[in-house]
Amino acid sequence: MDYLMGVDLGSTSLKAVICDRDGRAVASGSRPTERFHPQPEHPEWTVWQPEQIWGGTAAAIGDALAALDDPRQVKAVAVTGMGMDGVPIDGEGKWLYPFISWHDPRTGPQLEWWQQHIGAAKVFSIGGNPLWPINSALRILWVAENEPEVFARAEKWLLIEDFVNFMLSGRRATDYSMASCTLLFDQRELDWSEEMLEASGIDRRLMCDAHPAGTVLGEVTAAASAATGLAEGTPVVLGGHDHLCGALPVGAFHPGVVLDVTGTWEIVQVVTDEPVLTPELQQMGVTVQAHVARGKYATWGSNVAGEMLEWFRRQFGFEAAQKAEQEGGSDWDHLMAAAAASPPGSHGVLFLPHMSGASCPVVDPHSRGAFVGLGNLATHGDMLRAIIEGLDYQFLDIVTAMELGLGIKLERFVAVGGAVRNDLWMQNKADVIRRPIEVPEIEEATPLGAALLAGIGIGLYRDEQDAFEHVYRPGRTYQPDAEQSARYAEWFGVYRELYPALGPIMHGRRGESH
Repeated sequence: MDYLMGVDLGSTSLKAVICDRDGRAVASGSRPTERFHPQPEHPEWTVWQPEQIWGGTAAAIGDALAALDDPRQVKAVAVTGMGMDGVPIDGEGKWLYPFISWHDPRTGPQLEWWQQHIGAAKVFSIGGNPLWPINSALRILWVAENEPEVFARAEKWLLIEDFVNFMLSGRRATDYSMASCTLLFDQRELDWSEEMLEASGIDRRLMCDAHPAGTVLGEVTAAASAATGLAEGTPVVLGGHDHLCGALPVGAFHPGVVLDVTGTWEIVQVVTDEPVLTPELQQMGVTVQAHVARGKYATWGSNVAGEMLEWFRRQFGFEAAQKAEQEGGSDWDHLMAAAAASPPGSHGVLFLPHMSGASCPVVDPHSRGAFVGLGNLATHGDMLRAIIEGLDYQFLDIVTAMELGLGIKLERFVAVGGAVRNDLWMQNKADVIRRPIEVPEIEEATPLGAALLAGIGIGLYRDEQDAFEHVYRPGRTYQPDAEQSARYAEWFGVYRELYPALGPIMHGRRGESH
């Protein structure tokens, strides 16, 4: 039997999944992604250590391979994962500084410089990026300014997927979707922007050559074989950005299909045939990015989502935890039962889901979350349901903005991510959006998407459509309830009044916020 491997570098785990040609997982391995705080005087600084990223990935690959009779059954491997974090390496391939994690806020001064000297509008018109402190170019500038001796020795800057590919194959390259995360990539030319490089003072030699996802990069080296258990000579194929890889197995690379990925973050993604780099989209905080599907572009907006439910669980979940101990089930089961017992509209409680700021279509990193309409009879179930409803209003707000900015009507919605296991959340999302939402019967869409790119690279599939047709399995579709949708349409108008009313208050209390 011939298999493919997808490796997913996530913020919580490093995962390797082996699947057959029809997308069925046959084995997997996982190791935690460990955060490090390298300097006591800067407790907020957060890094990934390259040796832990590679060591954990290699161990996860080895765990997955242990289920096979022969590692040569894996015919190709591709890597996917988070987007902006990178590491400088010298001419001998030795890493010189840890990955600055996307959790790390140290690049604020570089962001301010970029805003003043280059500007958000110029950046978006070329590369499709909003200006975020986590953009790769800002990390490069931080190292250049604060670790000049390290920077002087740097020959290449490898994004985290590129680093693992380098460790596997010895080759230094990136794909278009990963290059799109840097602030330095030209979406129309699909190459590094000379204008952005010159304006930032970043040397072109630092950047790896960019190729389409699905390009065969090289082969597993003897050293990588010894570390991972993969057979020496196994093709290593370029994967790409995680949420874009996750679009392949569910068919969300066709124009008109909306992919909703909801976990810690919610990403709402639409595909176009050309990059749409208009001022209107830039002002909404969306990202335009080369897709892992060749000749396609992703337009997407994102906000923190599931983290707010986790916050509620940590702060108010003690009663649910006690019930779980006494009656069985999980604390989540009891929390969601309480939320389901609250009626639509949460007894008048509304939630503004800006606990980590807002990025789309409201762009305000200093906004904060708020409960509105609390009465003395409000329950923790009302509050939890209000969080879910608030997140779904925000989802509708993103979709409405994208329809306006792209001039299209979006009808087909496909959902993946941790939220799809929550029936209350998914049904509410369909009611709020007033359109059906399909949840395909596919687990681990992100590493599976990477595995499909590996298969495309070696010719096991003709193209993305052929790969999709092999692995797609329809699942449940949540149909909107017409009566509830009408009520949510009215309440959505009230929700949209929250930020304009509360924004000035949030900004007035910035010094007291956490």
